[in-house]
Amino acid sequence: MSRVPGWLGRLGAGLTRMSERLDQRREEARRHDADDGPGPVSDHVPHTGGDAAAEDAAAEHMPAHPAVAVGSRPDPAQAVPWGVRVAAEAGWRLLVLAGTVWVLMRVISAVQLVVLAFVAALLITALLQPAVAWLRRHGVPRGPATALTAILGFVIMGLIGWFVTWQVMENIDNLSDQVQDGIDELRNWLLNSPFHVTDKQINEIAKNLREAVGANTDQITSAGLEGVTVVVEALTGILLAAFSTLFLLYDGKRIWQWSLKLVPAAARPGVAGAGPRAWRTLTAYVRGTVIVALIDAIFIGLGIYFLDVPMAVPLAVFIFLFAFIPLVGAVVSGALAVVVALVTQGVFAAVMTLVVVLAVQQIEGHILQPFILGRAVRVHPLAVVLSVAAGGMVAGIGGAVVAVPLVAVTNTVVGYLRAYSREAALRQRPKPHGATSTDAAPALGRAPEVQEAQEPPKAGPPSDASPA
Repeated sequence: MSRVPGWLGRLGAGLTRMSERLDQRREEARRHDADDGPGPVSDHVPHTGGDAAAEDAAAEHMPAHPAVAVGSRPDPAQAVPWGVRVAAEAGWRLLVLAGTVWVLMRVISAVQLVVLAFVAALLITALLQPAVAWLRRHGVPRGPATALTAILGFVIMGLIGWFVTWQVMENIDNLSDQVQDGIDELRNWLLNSPFHVTDKQINEIAKNLREAVGANTDQITSAGLEGVTVVVEALTGILLAAFSTLFLLYDGKRIWQWSLKLVPAAARPGVAGAGPRAWRTLTAYVRGTVIVALIDAIFIGLGIYFLDVPMAVPLAVFIFLFAFIPLVGAVVSGALAVVVALVTQGVFAAVMTLVVVLAVQQIEGHILQPFILGRAVRVHPLAVVLSVAAGGMVAGIGGAVVAVPLVAVTNTVVGYLRAYSREAALRQRPKPHGATSTDAAPALGRAPEVQEAQEPPKAGPPSDASPA
C-alpha cells in the first residue's frame, strides 16, 4: 500500500506540468494573434467546457515555431521566357506547314503524270494565247481562233520533233564512223600527250567498260522494258497536255472564275487580283525564254556548223529545248556539243566549240535575259539553281523545267498579296481630323506596289490576257 500514493503523486505532478505547458503555449498563441490583428469572431465568444477541452487537444499538436506564409506561384505561361514562347509558337506552325507540304508532295507524286501534263499545258497556253487574242481582235470568233492556233502550234512542235529524229537517223551511221575515228584519234593523242598514258592502261579501261556492260546486261534489258512504259506514259502525257491546252485557250476565263469560288470569301478579292498578275508573269517568262532559246540555238548552231561538227541542226534543236531549264540546261547542251565536236573533229574543234558556247551564253546572261525578260521575272540566280535542283529531284526533267516559272509566279503572287494586305490595313485605319491630318498626310503615301494593289480586283482575268 505504500507505493500507490507515490505513483499517484508522480502522475499528478506530470499532469500539472503538462497543464502548465499547455497554458503557456495558449498564452503565446493569443499574444501572436493580438500582434497580427483582431482575431476571428470565435475568439470573442465565451468558451464552454467542451470548447476548452477541444482547444487543449488542438494546442497539444501545435508546432512550437510560428507558421511561415507561402507566396503564390506565378502563372506557368508567364514563367516561360519570351524567346522560348516565340520559338515554340513558330515551331508548331512550321511543323504543321511542313506536314501540309509533305502531304501535298505525296499527292502530287501519286498523280505526277497528270500534274506535269497540266503544267505543260499552262506553259503552252501562255505561249499560244497571244495568238488567240490577236485573231479575236481581228474579228475571228473564239472557237475558230482557238482551233487554228492550237492546230498550228502542235503541228509546228510535231514538225520540230520529226525533223530532229530524221536528222539523227540520217546521220547515225556517219556519226558512228566519225565517233570511232575520233576515239582512235583521242587514243593516239593520249599516247603522245604529256600525261604519260600507256597503251596497256587504255586497254584496261576499255576492258573494264566491256565488263561493266556485260555485268549490267540484265539491268540494261530491264531499263529497255521500262523504256516502253516511259514511252506509253509520255504519249499519255502529250494527249493530256493537248486537250488541256485546247480547253484553256477556249474557256480559260470561266475556268478561272470557277476556281475563284473555291477560295474563301474573305480572301477572294486578293486572289482575284493576284491571278492576272501571275498570268502576266508566266506569259512574259515563257515568251522571253522562247526568244532567248531561239537566239542561243541559232548562233551556237551556226558556230558548230562552220566548224564542220556533224548534226549541227539536231544539236541546235537540243540547245533550244534545253534552254527551258535555266542555267543547268545551257551547261548540259553546251557540253553535249563539245563532246560531239571532240569525238568527231578532234581537240581543236572541241575547244573552238567551247569558246562559241561560252560566248553565246555570256551574251545571253548579261544582255538578252535582262533586256527581254526585264522586270517581269525577278528571281535571284541562287533561287534559280536551288529550284531547278529541287524540281529535278522531285519530278525529273519535267520538274526542272517547271521549277523556275513556278518560283517566279509565286514571287509575284506573294508580293502582290503583301501589298494588297498593307493597302487594306491603310483603308481600314480611321482618317485623321484637323491639324493631325496635315501631319499624317505624308505617312499615308503609298509605294508603287501598294498603288498597284489598290486597283480594284477583277472577277477574273480578261479574256485576252489569261485563261487560268
